Formats: sequence, structure tokens, C-alpha cells
Amino acid sequence: MGQHNRDNLAPLHLHVPEPKFRPGDKADFSDIVVPEVDAVTRPDEHVAPADIHPLAYGLVRVLGDDNRATGSWNPGLSADTLRLMLRKMLMLRAFDDRMFRAQRQGKTSFYMKSFGEEATSVATTMALHRDDMCFPSYRQQGILITRDYPLVDMMNQIYSNRGDRLKGRQLPIMYSAKDYGFFSISGNLTTQYPQAVGWAMASASRADTRIAAVWCGDGSTAEGDFHSALTFAAVYNAPVIFQVVNNQWAISSFSGFAGSERTTFAARAIGYGIAGLRVDGNDALAVYAAMQWAANRARTNNGPTLIEYFTYRGEGHSTSDDPSAYRAAEEYALWPLGDPVERLKTHLISSGEWSEEQHSALIVELSDEVKAKQKEAEQNGILGHGLHHPFETMFEDVFEEMPAHLKEQCAQMLEEQRDKFGPEWEAR
Repeated sequence: MGQHNRDNLAPLHLHVPEPKFRPGDKADFSDIVVPEVDAVTRPDEHVAPADIHPLAYGLVRVLGDDNRATGSWNPGLSADTLRLMLRKMLMLRAFDDRMFRAQRQGKTSFYMKSFGEEATSVATTMALHRDDMCFPSYRQQGILITRDYPLVDMMNQIYSNRGDRLKGRQLPIMYSAKDYGFFSISGNLTTQYPQAVGWAMASASRADTRIAAVWCGDGSTAEGDFHSALTFAAVYNAPVIFQVVNNQWAISSFSGFAGSERTTFAARAIGYGIAGLRVDGNDALAVYAAMQWAANRARTNNGPTLIEYFTYRGEGHSTSDDPSAYRAAEEYALWPLGDPVERLKTHLISSGEWSEEQHSALIVELSDEVKAKQKEAEQNGILGHGLHHPFETMFEDVFEEMPAHLKEQCAQMLEEQRDKFGPEWEAR
């Protein structure tokens, strides 16, 4: 019993995802369907998730091929707001360029740029309230820049110098700024997802009005924390916005290893009964509109939303990465959704609210500002200038009252240092 004739069965085999292009190949994105603006129309914010399944497979757009804003998703932002958005995106780009160069000069150990993804942190943050809590991944420094966090403080943390508020305990780029609604970054993938849900549930349980927004990359959706977070959010109707920045690549593997060959990342929402949106991540107005829609939905107790930003990582994963080793060199230049900064710039110019001259002048202004802030930060020290914080600080700020066994360990460590370097040694 249970025995069957298998002579006619083909042998089983596994599918191993493979990117379409490798170094030396000519990239061709003609298979990517870019729908017309309003191919998916903006639904009511109170709509049931089951009624908007097509939005998880389409592409929310506001800027058409001519970069003019049209359609039901157009947020109708003022020219002043759009100029501010452009300024923040350019500031982020200038900051990234300067800090990348600092790493190459040996002034810090590590950095990560967000080139090509600026809209997914700047436009999203502008659509939130100032006191909403953001749970970023490691490429959302645009949140802090948009909320006017001091650039010098960001640089101090990157350099781990004596001005570093985190006292050298975090990897460069892993900021923490509670007063700016910026939850501490973790290097472990997607740990921020359940943290965001827990924070949102706590906000709701206190009858507060603040919501949570959380970011991750496409690869992180393969982590268990991603799925447990969606389960809790769906069950308890937590006021949280899940965001997946689908930038096509992890450090060396493409999004197919996270399941992109099968379906969209926005479609993950459907199985959990959560509203799902797939958005043109290089269209700053569409990104703003999607976040605004999701935020209004969460704020009115209509539940969580999962947003996928369809975008492209223009440069390496980090300063430790060489993308030329695993992808075609011209991919970003051929990306069919273009560059988010250029598209917003072109939109403003076509609207008569900006000019090439103003744009060039702004780039110079912001570059000079970032350069000046860098000089100020470097007065506090850079990598290679020795330790910038007392040894004993590694034991501090963990417990409200340091336990006896840690006090003993700290004293032992300091005594060993004095024995090694002499009685004149100072704990620094």
C-alpha cells in the first residue's frame, strides 16, 4: 500500500534564483511594466484590505513620463513644500557624498549611501507628523535630515569621537535620536519590525494619537521577524505602517532570494489581511501620497498598511561592497523609473517653480554647508586618533543602577589598565 509506479515521473529539482544580468552583460529592463498614472486609483482611506488587492500588484504613480503631477494620487503639495522636499533630498545626497569620501580617507570605518532611494526616507518623513515614531533600517538617514537633526551630531556618531552621543558603542550610521522620533538602528535584519508594532500597540493602548512607521529592505522580508510583526499588527489592528524598500539588491544577492520572482513584496500584505500598496519609489510625490494615505488610515483606527517602494540602489550596499563584482555596470542608468532627485527637479522646473540655475546654486550651497559641518565635527576626533571616551563608559547606560557584579568587573578592568600602563594612566 502506498507504492506507486514512478517510472514516468521526472526527477525533482530545485530552483536557484539568478539575476537577469551579471557584470559584462547589457542590462535590459524592457520587461518591467510601468503603468500609466492612475492605472491604480486612490481608494478611500477606510476601505477594507480585501477590496484593494490590485494595488499590491500595480504601481502608484503621480509624476508621468513628462514629470507632471496628475491623477487621483496627486497630493497637491505647494511649491514651497516641493522645494523643501528637493532641498532635503539634495542635502541627503551631499551628506552621503561627504561621508563616503571621509571613509575612503580613513576617517571612519564604515558608511552606507542612499543614492537613488532618497525619496523613500525624505518624502515619507514629510508625510508623517513630527512626533510619530520612525523605526528605520540602516539606509534611512534621510529621516534625521528631514527632521533637522544636527548634521554635526550625525557626523560625531559616524566618527565615534568625543562628541558622539552614543559614546562609540554603535557602528557608524546606526544612529539613535529619541527626541527626533528616530528609534535606535539595529544591525540585525528586521528586528525593528516587531519593535515598531509593539510601540504602536502601546500608543493605541494609551489612547495616544501617534503612529509608528518602520522600514526594511527587500531581503529582510525573508526574516521571521517580518512575518511575526505582520501577524501581531493584523491581529491587534496596530497603528503602524510597514515599508519595504525594494531596491533590487542586497550586498551581493538580488531580490529573487527574498521571493520577488514569485510576486510583489506588497502582496505579502494580502495573506495577513493588511492593506498593501506598491509604489514608484523614485516618484517623490507618489511616495508622499502613499505614506499620507497609510498614515491617515492608521490614525483613524483602520489598521496597518504595507507599502513596497519599487526603486533601485544606485551605488554599493556599503563602503565594504563592490557592486561591479555582481551586477551590470550600467543598470542604474537604465533603470526605467529614473532618478528621484532629477524627476522632482524636472517637475518643479516644468511647473515654473524652479530653474537649472537655482538647482546648481543649491547644490553648491548644501555642499559648502556639509563641508563646514564636517570640519566642525572633526574637531572632536576621527578614526585613528585613539579612544575618545573613558573605558568605564562601556559599562554605563545599560541599567538605571549598575549591578554589583558589573561594578566589580569595571573596577577590575581599570586596575588591570593601571598595572599595564602605570599609575599615571587615565581611563580614556
